[in-house]
Amino acid sequence: MVTPIEVALVLVLLALLVGAYRIVKAVKPFVWNAVLGLIVFVLADLLFGLSVAISPLTLLVVAIAGVPGALLVILLSYLNVAFVAGLVL
Repeated sequence: MVTPIEVALVLVLLALLVGAYRIVKAVKPFVWNAVLGLIVFVLADLLFGLSVAISPLTLLVVAIAGVPGALLVILLSYLNVAFVAGLVL
């Protein structure tokens, strides 16, 4: 016989699974943008010697804006406005 506690636990588990699915579905495009942006940074460094300081702010810009954001970050770094890779001692 199934008790009301077991039914409640199954409903809570289903609610958690649906919530987790929605969170992953919402975050997935941002993760892809961040990965593509990092690939653009690596290619810019390998092909053109343009180095960009990778920081949480840089990743946030790239995750939200995608490849155009990565190009903007590279441009700002090249012009020494922001995101400049510095020497750490």
